[in-house]
Amino acid sequence: MEYKEERLRLINSLKYQGLSQEILDAMYRVPRHLFVPSESQIDAYVDAPIMIGQNQTISAPHMVAMMCDLLDLSEGQVVLEVGAGSGYHAAVISELVGESGHVYSIECIEELVNFSRNNLKNAGYSNVTVIHGDGSEGYPEYAPYDRILVTAGAPDVPDSLLNHLKPEGILVIPVGFYFQDLYQIKKELDGSISKNEKGGVMFVPLIGKYGFNMKS
Repeated sequence: MEYKEERLRLINSLKYQGLSQEILDAMYRVPRHLFVPSESQIDAYVDAPIMIGQNQTISAPHMVAMMCDLLDLSEGQVVLEVGAGSGYHAAVISELVGESGHVYSIECIEELVNFSRNNLKNAGYSNVTVIHGDGSEGYPEYAPYDRILVTAGAPDVPDSLLNHLKPEGILVIPVGFYFQDLYQIKKELDGSISKNEKGGVMFVPLIGKYGFNMKS
């Protein structure tokens, strides 16, 4: 099934967020049902989070769209995503940066690394690379990045990510534990940082060196 009617219904509901047509078109093109467990495919186009295993979720479509809007994505950009999850958000970003751009997505849970890689492959995305590692430390191999997205709540904004952001780059990150504030952070040409709060959100906690210690 392609869920065309369900996809269209979802996109029509997102139009009221004031999103660009580019984001709406990208959201429509991504087959979200290929990025959730098979038993959840019937709910893939409901605007709500979905459990994907390992106590992790795929974000609600309106949140994915909002974060893409805050990232101000365009053709040819190189993006670092911290937290691949199912690969869905990376696929939407991939649509927006195009074949001349690339998404590097880091995931610390090995089962989700394999899950997201398979989903992206099955959906036909070739400009997304999923890496097994600690995303809170960034990923220096392809730094600096035009844009950085964090899909989990961090204790604070890691310097490691700010250091991997290009001048005139944008970082979008939730900060907090149970309930978080979403921040859009911009690095100016002179290296100075501006931080803008964009509202309350709820994500799983960031795990890793600069994340929360979930063992205590």
